[in-house]
Amino acid sequence: MAWFKRQGGDLESSGEKRVRTEGLWVKCDGCRQIIWKKDLEDNWNVCPKCDRHFRIDARSRLALLLDDNEYEVDDATLRSTDPLKFADLKAYKDRLRVAEDDTGLRDAVINARGKLDGRPVIVSSMEYAFIGGSMGAVVGEAITRAVERATNERVPLIIVSASGGARMMEGVISLMQLVKISAALGRMDSARVPYISVLTDPTTGGVTASFAMLGDLNIAEPGALIGFAGPRVIEQTIRQKLPEGFQRSEFLLEHGMLDAVVPRKDMKAYISRSLAFMSNGHKASA
Repeated sequence: MAWFKRQGGDLESSGEKRVRTEGLWVKCDGCRQIIWKKDLEDNWNVCPKCDRHFRIDARSRLALLLDDNEYEVDDATLRSTDPLKFADLKAYKDRLRVAEDDTGLRDAVINARGKLDGRPVIVSSMEYAFIGGSMGAVVGEAITRAVERATNERVPLIIVSASGGARMMEGVISLMQLVKISAALGRMDSARVPYISVLTDPTTGGVTASFAMLGDLNIAEPGALIGFAGPRVIEQTIRQKLPEGFQRSEFLLEHGMLDAVVPRKDMKAYISRSLAFMSNGHKASA
């Protein structure tokens, strides 16, 4: 008889020996292989066997891009107010409270200022774990402030998108944010301040329809889902089978909707080279 027995996620011994395995291994949805979690984390949460890019949180994005993971956070006190007193299966105010407890954030974006390879930058990093990274009044206001701050200070802006789109619990108020941010980006473009948009899995809905696709450079991680309506909705509407890889970043690059698909480990260096080019090239020649 084996000296261990399974209880929940642990292997517990019938004698003195005990082996805890819960949370130490991760199954890759790409290659279906079992990965040692430490190896995955050391590789920026990219599968070392098939290069599938796992989702990471907003703080990890900042650590990836900013020198020594050092930055100052702006606009951290903004908080949604549930203007419509919305409720479906759960009250919106309760969803907000759970999301705040789970993520430690007030809403689905972190505005940070730091340095990328020694160059001052402003980064807005979206948090998908906060109600699907949805964009309501707070996300719209925070990103608009980041755009205006970058414009006024003439500091390059990077927005890392990870979102299901506009937040339905805020109705038309959430849709107003598309125009609000886009208008601010228009002023930024007139001021010739660089803006790089990084699209990650997923970037959909109103975020794709506004600021995510308005960068001077639009780049994405491998395999990211990027689009407006989801592929299942489109298939049900047009009653046709979509092409293989439809709405994935490689498909969009092939069809001219992205400028580049960049692996996570190369993202910082790629953005650094791009900003150097923009600073010495067309954006700096106003």
